[in-house]
Amino acid sequence: MAGVNGPLNGIKILDLTHVWAGPLGVRFLADLGAEVVKVEAPYGRGPQQFPSTPIGGWIGKADPEEPWNRNALFTKLHRNRQSFCVDLKQADGRNAFLELVRVADVVIENFSATAMRSMGLGYDALALANPQIIYVSMPGFGATGPYSERVAFGPVVEPMSGLTNMLGYGPDEPRNSALAIMDPVAAVHSAAAVVEALRQCQITGAGAYVELSLHEGGVTYSGPWLLDHQMGHTPVCMGNRHPNMAPHGIYPCLGQDQWLALACVDQMQWRALCGLIPGLAQESDLQQRQKAADDIDRKIRAWTQNQSKAQASELLQASGIAAGPVNGAADLFADTQAQFRNFFVPYEQFDTPVPGNPIHMAGLASHQWTQCPDLGANNHDVLSQWLGYGDAQISALEDAGVLFNRPPD
Repeated sequence: MAGVNGPLNGIKILDLTHVWAGPLGVRFLADLGAEVVKVEAPYGRGPQQFPSTPIGGWIGKADPEEPWNRNALFTKLHRNRQSFCVDLKQADGRNAFLELVRVADVVIENFSATAMRSMGLGYDALALANPQIIYVSMPGFGATGPYSERVAFGPVVEPMSGLTNMLGYGPDEPRNSALAIMDPVAAVHSAAAVVEALRQCQITGAGAYVELSLHEGGVTYSGPWLLDHQMGHTPVCMGNRHPNMAPHGIYPCLGQDQWLALACVDQMQWRALCGLIPGLAQESDLQQRQKAADDIDRKIRAWTQNQSKAQASELLQASGIAAGPVNGAADLFADTQAQFRNFFVPYEQFDTPVPGNPIHMAGLASHQWTQCPDLGANNHDVLSQWLGYGDAQISALEDAGVLFNRPPD
């Protein structure tokens, strides 16, 4: 099964990723036309019976008969793939995988730094099978250094990156973003790295070992506080305020837990804001506004609390002021901009809407997309189409307990 139409048509990717960072990065590549085989462990999606409801629940919000195939978060991340479920700890499983490597362009994984090497499937082994292979590894702290063996998840790596130190409403209460933001950061880096490595391979004919660190990816997203420190200044945690804009913040609106984001970028926007909200001093410059920030915020709150967030946003935007509603999940699906651009695509089981691709270009269309496959659904197709295996060879691997289409008992 070839990938959907896109600029990466003809590129074959073996995807061994898990959790969020790796699967999201590969989803970008699959949406762009790469042919992706998800190489899955028998327990990679969980056991036959889940002890509790996973984050995000079940796709379609129904109690599923096959929970490992209906995990909503997994399903959301794994469209446009084929599923090849194999036990890589068995010799026959490793041999089949290495045969796939010989005809692949890219292998990508985000295990710990030593996981693939411990199975005899590190870069050296894969490059021996295919010198042109592009091998992308995404360990939490990189493959070298004193932290390389540490367990890493986004909410732990984020504070170490310096981001958490600047989140919150003051220096005494740093806050984690609660988003595991290191994962989507790493996902973007991984997709970009694959495209760059493919380009280099076209030029040189050589493969590449590409290593990404979740931690370093987060550090690259650190803002001006790094420069502040280098220039001898002490960075200040400002919450929703901004060092070069005032007012700048989140303000309550009409209704329960309804909020508006507002950023006054320049003097022109400030004068426009003064025309909407009574009691503001139109002649105030940035420094004066920063000194009077508390009083200005009180006057803005008094105005926004009598407006819905949609109404307030429309009025502010109509006056040329940067503002927008703080959207929850329900707001995102109902948003007129998202609806106009058909961003959410209802193609999964039960027609559950899922995010589309933010990249718009000629030749890309979601109507060709395929939903997340069931575990091991493409075992036969992958081995027959990629490697030319016959039915007898495939059946022998199934009988030997090397291939699976459901978690073991």
